[in-house]
Amino acid sequence: MSELTSNTKLTSTDDLTPRQIVAELDKYIIGQDDAKKSVAIALRNRWRRLNAPAEMREEIMPNNIIMIGPTGVGKTEIARRLARLAQAPFLKVEATKFTEVGYVGRDVESIIRDLTEIAVNMIREEHTEAVQEKARDHANERILDVLVPQPRLKTVEPLSAGFAVTDEPNAQNAADNLPESTRDKFRVKLQKGDLEDREIEIEVSGDSTSMLQVFGPMGLEEMGMNIQDLFGNMGGKKRKKRRLKIVDARELLVKEEAAKLIDMDKITREAISRVEQSGIVFIDEIDKVAGKSAAARSGPDVSREGVQRDLLPIVEGSGVTTKYGLVKSDHVLFIASGAFHVSKPSDLIPELQGRFPIRVELESLTESDFYNILTQPKNALLKQYAALLESEGIHLEFTDGAVKDIARSAAQVNADVENIGARRLHTILTTLLEQILFDVPDVVEATHIVVDSAMVESKLSAIIEDRDLSQFIL
Repeated sequence: MSELTSNTKLTSTDDLTPRQIVAELDKYIIGQDDAKKSVAIALRNRWRRLNAPAEMREEIMPNNIIMIGPTGVGKTEIARRLARLAQAPFLKVEATKFTEVGYVGRDVESIIRDLTEIAVNMIREEHTEAVQEKARDHANERILDVLVPQPRLKTVEPLSAGFAVTDEPNAQNAADNLPESTRDKFRVKLQKGDLEDREIEIEVSGDSTSMLQVFGPMGLEEMGMNIQDLFGNMGGKKRKKRRLKIVDARELLVKEEAAKLIDMDKITREAISRVEQSGIVFIDEIDKVAGKSAAARSGPDVSREGVQRDLLPIVEGSGVTTKYGLVKSDHVLFIASGAFHVSKPSDLIPELQGRFPIRVELESLTESDFYNILTQPKNALLKQYAALLESEGIHLEFTDGAVKDIARSAAQVNADVENIGARRLHTILTTLLEQILFDVPDVVEATHIVVDSAMVESKLSAIIEDRDLSQFIL
């Protein structure tokens, strides 16, 4: 388990104030100002805690958040963008995937194990990136060893009366005694990329345990292990020879050399520290494990309440055994969400309610919100479709009137059929552009396509007006 030190930092969010965090979220998420403000405060409070007096750090607990609102309004996206902004380990889970202890299903402690695995992979990638240049140099030297083997040391041959040393190369190692200048010439060619298409035979590590993982017993998950960890090193690592072009061989060799240069013990320590100090868990559909109100039910709902009671120690803070060591969840930020159409937040057990002190209600999206979602974010859907067709050499343009019509259609279908929030825009745009996406590049010869109000009207009006049909298509 890692210890919190005064040097522990939250990476890129050190200098971001809550207002700046909200401004960053505004680049991707339209509206929902209350939810953005709550998560921004929660993220900044982590930095404040790490800079608080040492005797108070462990006492300051995160204010977990529960988001209440219909699907497709931005609950998951807010949490995901927050984690990316903080460069923090992030895990999204669905509450309905878990079951209470003693029943078949996922154990709630696997949340922390999965989060730790994500953190280890994240830190490994960071460390691997830091040693890429050195690993590439080592890989090139291994390629040179194949192209121009280094001179061997003097050979020692036994004689009847003792040992004799000979400097004469035999037929097998004649190539090993090439002058160093030849190796230097090949090194220059390799660096210039003149030898990329030449085939060489290299020896790389083989994956001999890929099939063992399929048959791993379920009980090992509770121990933080898997079958590959138990049997992965049996018989040692197998090596196999492969004949590849140098450009492909280098990629494999760089990975091997990078793995040798990084310190897995250090990675594990950093990963556990990052989970404990900056991990974020998003628990979706928490309303599905909320039982009905006490007055409406005849007896205890064992399955739902059991999941809540198992979640409770994880959320309030406990130690979880993983294959990397003990991980404490005391300062992990938990963000729960749910539509709460049938149940209410008050239907959660009181102890769990108390662990989510911040409640934020997200608003349903309006026609104006849909228009802003289509035009303002960095990853707006219209920009995504334009980028797709740009790859075919076609410039796709939407008139302002067409965008307004698309937004109005999405709002109308959500109101008439079922409110699925911004996800409705995906289905509407797919229907609108389906023929264009199908015809390009076989039929469409134009390099500039304009989507206007007339096209939107012709493609969507009949479906939107026919409510029964729109239920199946939009």
